[in-house]
Amino acid sequence: MSASTYRVPSTMTAIEIKQPGGPEVLVPATRPVPVPHADQVLIRIHAAAVNGPDVFQRKGLYDPPPGASDIPGLEVAGQVVAVGADVSQFQIGDLVCALIPGGGYAEYAVAHACNTMHIPKGLTLVEAGAMPETFMTVWLNLFQRGKLVAGESVLIHGGASGIGTTATMLAKAFGAAKIITTVGSQAHREASLALGADLAIEYREDDFVAETRRFTEEKGVDVILDIIAGDYVARNYEAAAMDGRILQVGVIKGPAKDLNLVPMLTKRLTHMGSTLRSRTSADKAAIVNELEQHVWPHFESGKIKPVVYKTFALADARGAHELIDSGTHFGKIVLTTGADLIG
Repeated sequence: MSASTYRVPSTMTAIEIKQPGGPEVLVPATRPVPVPHADQVLIRIHAAAVNGPDVFQRKGLYDPPPGASDIPGLEVAGQVVAVGADVSQFQIGDLVCALIPGGGYAEYAVAHACNTMHIPKGLTLVEAGAMPETFMTVWLNLFQRGKLVAGESVLIHGGASGIGTTATMLAKAFGAAKIITTVGSQAHREASLALGADLAIEYREDDFVAETRRFTEEKGVDVILDIIAGDYVARNYEAAAMDGRILQVGVIKGPAKDLNLVPMLTKRLTHMGSTLRSRTSADKAAIVNELEQHVWPHFESGKIKPVVYKTFALADARGAHELIDSGTHFGKIVLTTGADLIG
């Protein structure tokens, strides 16, 4: 079927959250296909990745931003099948990936044109569907806000996660001198080392503070990227070097515990927190522009690519969430729709 003869249907299959709870609350449903506004494109989805915010939304702990779809899913890849009146950089038939504020677990989704990207050469549709949310999050925090530069050291918590694997690859690509990760198993340790970590610490077996300080000859690390929180906050202060920067991008273990602020003062630490989902389209567009400038060449050379652990059919979103809840995966989990390309 050619792009010129393709007709967008009126309804689609999407995954709804029946009520807050476990993976079983994710159920297929029929929804209207969204209509793009003047500054948006409509994407026929081929792949949509599963991310931590989706899990929190499923549990009722993370509401979508005002005006966003209640359907989970923050990053997609597929083909443009309709464009808004003000969109000139995309046309029907283009292969794209996009960061969206919700709606990814579906056969179609709308995306702001400024948050949509032509798929880099060297990436498949599945890999592209696993790229925008984590690469934009890591770029924003590790490089824009954390100002990691070549020759510095970095500690990446959750080294087996989508954020962790992405941060490891980007830190390596941009010249970090020492890359340390925390992981939950020997298999994840080996995989993290193979991906580019210089030291991967099994947090159930070893104290990451002691191991980090040993590996840095008691200096500590320059930058810490943390998705964990809880008791890690105070321990991060211990593991950080003088003038260290700590980027908080998740709170898997909940609020900070037993927090002593004295190390923050004596080490002149900077502790920053942020989320990507609530940022404006213009904010996200600025990150997209930097990714295209600085990271796209690494995709096109084959030096880096998103780590995809396993794919699931869209209708089996429950299975995908059971896997992410298990914590046994390394990298990203992706839902696929099975849609054929048009044109």
